[in-house]
Amino acid sequence: MSSPIFEIRDYHYRADRMEEYREWAHDAAPVLTERFDVLGFWVDDGIPAETRGSDPMDLRHGPANVTWIIRWDSMQQRERDWDALWQDPVWNETWAKHPGFEGYLHMSVRFLRGA
Repeated sequence: MSSPIFEIRDYHYRADRMEEYREWAHDAAPVLTERFDVLGFWVDDGIPAETRGSDPMDLRHGPANVTWIIRWDSMQQRERDWDALWQDPVWNETWAKHPGFEGYLHMSVRFLRGA
């Protein structure tokens, strides 16, 4: 068996709509954690981010203000389970209450394995 894959989902959601997003996420997180192996879900609380390194740069939208981490056994499982999510009436009802996809200024998803 291969090692698990960790999906890191970073979102830059509009700061002026974060409270709406937080309220929606309060309902969405339990639905997702029932279906996926969600290791954590975090929302920015206003503590300033740090940027360091030999060539630090500020990002256009600032640092991500929402992060999810999901563990998968394989990419095949991920694709299958994400596809199934959109067939789930409970998720579709939850998603219908989302404060607006246009609030996502930038989204990135990366995949990591343990070293």
